[in-house]
Amino acid sequence: MRQPHALTVGGLLARVAAGLVALVWVVPYAWMVLTSFKTLPEIVERPLAPPTRLDWGAYREVFATVPVARTMGITFIMAVAIAASQVAMALPAGYALAKLQFKGRGGAFGIILACLLVPAPATFVPVFLMFAKVHLVDTMAALVLPFAVSALGTFLVRQALVGVPDEIIEAARMDGASEWRIVYGILGPMLKPTLVSLFLVSFVFHYSDYFWPLVMTTSDAVRTLPVSMALLREQGTGARWHIVMAGNVVLSTPVLVLFAAAQRHLLRAVRPG
Repeated sequence: MRQPHALTVGGLLARVAAGLVALVWVVPYAWMVLTSFKTLPEIVERPLAPPTRLDWGAYREVFATVPVARTMGITFIMAVAIAASQVAMALPAGYALAKLQFKGRGGAFGIILACLLVPAPATFVPVFLMFAKVHLVDTMAALVLPFAVSALGTFLVRQALVGVPDEIIEAARMDGASEWRIVYGILGPMLKPTLVSLFLVSFVFHYSDYFWPLVMTTSDAVRTLPVSMALLREQGTGARWHIVMAGNVVLSTPVLVLFAAAQRHLLRAVRPG
């Protein structure tokens, strides 16, 4: 029976470094969860100590103050719509930039790269004025449409398609497949890890986005969960940190579940070969 290789010094150091990096991400979240189970006097007296008992009062306050089910549903619909639209639009755009020959292709790709340098907050004033003019402020359209196309998604799909042999596309054309069939029926499944990663990155970013929903919503009609949770800190006098932490736990739990369910595709996307 073949014996496993002994762990080398380099391998041990790599595992220790990976463990330290993991702690950097895990410890703040664990502290947030523990703080959410403490009372406000406990936080003031012993901010770094674990709770003496699990107090659910902060969570009861969150669910009593914020319509969690409604705002979470709105946030999910918004994030899924944006992520699905970005994936659907990135496939044909990346395909055109990677596999089709047309005049101005290099310039189009340069524009895509330039768009990566422009942050969304830099454009919110003209976009807000445009949506206000057509009476779409405080609607789901105002939250979704500005992000329906992603320069980053187009770039990632284009880079992934560069490595796909042209023979596959030519063979599909010889079999009578249309360009749409090639893009969505053949290349789409081949790029599944990349597309899943793009979907997750887009979903998490827009699910937790605070700035854009804040400026685009003026009532509770389509107010998202991050904006509603931020309002918890403004109620009453002083910062009720246990309630704020409980709200953040409620906000982040669906994202953690989603990442746990899709981690296999994420690993396939980042592994070499």
